[in-house]
Amino acid sequence: MPIEDLCSTEELRAVELLSRVRHGRLATTMSAMLTVVPARHIVSGSFVLLRLHRRPGYHHACAGTVVAYGADDLDSAAAVHWSVQITGTAELTLPAEEEIVRFGPSPRQVDGEPFEPVYMRLTPRFVTVHTLDYSGQRHQRHAG
Repeated sequence: MPIEDLCSTEELRAVELLSRVRHGRLATTMSAMLTVVPARHIVSGSFVLLRLHRRPGYHHACAGTVVAYGADDLDSAAAVHWSVQITGTAELTLPAEEEIVRFGPSPRQVDGEPFEPVYMRLTPRFVTVHTLDYSGQRHQRHAG
């Protein structure tokens, strides 16, 4: 079934925006403590596939639970920025070969250790797109 049949307008917009960037942040809890880790993503069908480093064991904390994933273009030079947040359930998965190819090259090391990929399938339950429009504004200094 095509993704257009599965998604709302907001979800379709999120998919389009996610395709513009390669990395985001996965949020989960470990021992009741919130943790946020970098991950590489692709959209495949109605799922978001994530690739992260196996060593710290974050994938064990995510498997079978509700997680949040976010990606954005906040460091770009664009006048209008966006941020996508997805909340859903995560499962360990082994992507198809063509999906693995779509992830592109892996990092050589993560935190000084050889990169060992592990893949998660995120089934979105809630998708939110935020925009920040700075077009037409002059730079102002704010007292903090």
